[in-house]
Amino acid sequence: MDVVLIWIISLAGIALMLLRPRGLAEYIWVGSGALLLLILRLISPATALHAVHEGLDVCLFLAGMMILAELAREEGVFDWVAEIAVAHARGSAARLFFWVYAAGILVTALLSNDAAAVVLTPAVLAAVRRARVDARPHLLACALVANAASFLLPISNPANLVVFASHLPPLGAWLRALLLPSLASIAVTFLVLRLLSSRRLAQPVADAGQIRPLPRAGRFAFAGILFAAASMLIASGFGIPLGWPTFLAALIAMMLVASQDRSAPLTAVRHASWSILPLVAALFILVAALNQAGMMHAAQAALAWMDRQPRQAAKFAGAFSVALLSNVMNNLPVGLAAGSALRHAGHAGLLARATLVGVDLGPNLSVTGSLATILWLIVLRREQAEITAWQFLKVGLLVMPVALALSLLVLR
Repeated sequence: MDVVLIWIISLAGIALMLLRPRGLAEYIWVGSGALLLLILRLISPATALHAVHEGLDVCLFLAGMMILAELAREEGVFDWVAEIAVAHARGSAARLFFWVYAAGILVTALLSNDAAAVVLTPAVLAAVRRARVDARPHLLACALVANAASFLLPISNPANLVVFASHLPPLGAWLRALLLPSLASIAVTFLVLRLLSSRRLAQPVADAGQIRPLPRAGRFAFAGILFAAASMLIASGFGIPLGWPTFLAALIAMMLVASQDRSAPLTAVRHASWSILPLVAALFILVAALNQAGMMHAAQAALAWMDRQPRQAAKFAGAFSVALLSNVMNNLPVGLAAGSALRHAGHAGLLARATLVGVDLGPNLSVTGSLATILWLIVLRREQAEITAWQFLKVGLLVMPVALALSLLVLR
């Protein structure tokens, strides 16, 4: 009965997080599930604390990213980026789309897919409003490129941290194994989305006007983002967990900006979406409970079955399984469970890499798939813009399977 209750409570918490009944925030539903497991003594406090501790690096990483994003928003960095993007579009919505996508690759690669959702989306929304063009293709590009480019570098997705944990490959080994599949993912996602949006991208772009120089405090905020990117790349190269370097870089950026605008740090802290941190902590607790209730054994059994299949068949079966499952229960818990099972079974080769690609790219199917997409939706709601789950799914059904299949074809 305990096992049945753990499954019911955990899956209900995740499902309600994705559906958001009565418009209540995501963390309320997942946190309630974790709390109920503790109250009913279905998971021990020690196990819950250990699960939260495992998620500390991801939480620090996200906290640093949110602070940097809010500093950039407060000091006009987004408006400055929007003006540059519209100017480079030279009157063409299609060119604006290209520059939005290119910026998404850069932000995702250097600052993570969650940063692409938090940092890039407001800038893109400002750009399309300034250009007076249809926002949907450009906003979809923000969400889709955030997942498509999220295995270009180890730092490009917090899910990479939870899949590999302390066994995250060094930067050189990562690039040798995953650069070509990542480029395939990025290119295919762009081409399919560009084709689907061709009619909407045929309209002209309004005159950009003069690009205003970025204020001094804004330059410090922008420098803080670059410093964070450099810190994470160095940490990745030395195999250091990314949470503390990112968080410390954000604190340094706050001090630099405060030297020019004393109110900016407090405003950034006040406006950050801190609810994402209890959401992540609660998800780690739910996954720990599910592993205790047999999910780990089920995942290991699935891995054992894949081991008996031809290498190419196992690669596709593993990646598409976790990709689809990520859209049912979010890729962070799926990545946690899959990573734990892979490490317990001693897998560190092709199947592990295929699983990572499925966890990272699979969420491009639906809005329920990844933390980055949930953050993207939160940003859209805050900016009074909306793309429905059905609109996203219609695009995702065409984009994700093609990009995943071609990425796996070149994965070795």
